[in-house]
Amino acid sequence: MKEDILIRFGKQLKKLRNDRMISQEELAFRCQLSKNYISDVECGRRNISLKAMDQLSKGLGIELFKLFQFKEDQR
Repeated sequence: MKEDILIRFGKQLKKLRNDRMISQEELAFRCQLSKNYISDVECGRRNISLKAMDQLSKGLGIELFKLFQFKEDQR
């Protein structure tokens, strides 16, 4: 069964953040977003905007498209 795009995106964000050993709080500070917002995105509870995606990619120091490089069946 395919996972919802919000869940897959959130898992990818969490993976990228953890790979860089950045806490949710640190990423939130870098992106000028709240820690709760980061948590909600990672859990698939937020329908994130393009502007917020851009902020996240900059906060992680990656190109925007890398936020979408997840496998279709990522779990």
